[in-house]
Amino acid sequence: MAAQILDGKALAREIREGVREDVARFQAETEVQPGLAVVLVGDDPASRIYVSNKERACQAAGIYSEEHKLPASTTQSDLLDLIGRLNRDPRIHGILVQLPLPDAIDEGAVLDAIDPAKDVDGFHPVNVARLVLNQEGLRPCTPAGILELIERAGTPLRGAEAVVVGRSNIVGKPVAMMLLHRHATVTLCHSRTRDLAEVCRRADVLVAAVGRSEMIRGDWIKPGATVIDVGINRQADGSLRGDVAFDEAVQVAGAITPVPGGVGPMTIAMLLVNTLTAAHRQVGAPAAPAGG
Repeated sequence: MAAQILDGKALAREIREGVREDVARFQAETEVQPGLAVVLVGDDPASRIYVSNKERACQAAGIYSEEHKLPASTTQSDLLDLIGRLNRDPRIHGILVQLPLPDAIDEGAVLDAIDPAKDVDGFHPVNVARLVLNQEGLRPCTPAGILELIERAGTPLRGAEAVVVGRSNIVGKPVAMMLLHRHATVTLCHSRTRDLAEVCRRADVLVAAVGRSEMIRGDWIKPGATVIDVGINRQADGSLRGDVAFDEAVQVAGAITPVPGGVGPMTIAMLLVNTLTAAHRQVGAPAAPAGG
């Protein structure tokens, strides 16, 4: 029997509609409109698309948004000055600096400069520490979306064996920590993991975030496992493929995300949730947003 397909587009629509309702309620109660500032440095085509998608999502949810499009020649000092102004701006509750940045700019210094309370990407060291310590903080959007997909699939995590392939600071490490906090036993793998296929075969939950097209084969997957494919690998013909060989895996897994249409749409949905959450905390509103 083929696996259940985890429809990230449908779930993201549900969450975004929940955010829209929560934003309207929040604004009625506080007279404050949640605000997001997105900063884009340079002219990377993929980044332009992402920023446009985020702006449209904000408009649909009733969130005030600002775009700050800066030339690739922007100095680090000028970028830090802008972030300082956004940190002080009461209209702005969330700040997102679109990555990657030009080589001349220190990415770490820029992310560190964002007020942790407005760090809706969840990349500031303070929010990373809060994640590790399982304290209240803003969580990275893609890992948060992955957890939503796993939970909506009805996959039990308590006592489950979870394997994460890929150790990036953006996805691999934070999603491993979030799974651990939900009482899964987590193995975090990477390019030097011995017998990676055998490790994957133990997984009740397998998260593939390695960035190599169809690296995870169908015979690497435990029958009935939940498989979350984070990879977006563009092929020579322009099509997109994930890190998992979908046609093979769908015959073995219990549930699986497609590429595209799986994890991708969830990232922007969780960005909206984070922006509303940040606004609640900054305003001191008594109730946390449901976010769908």
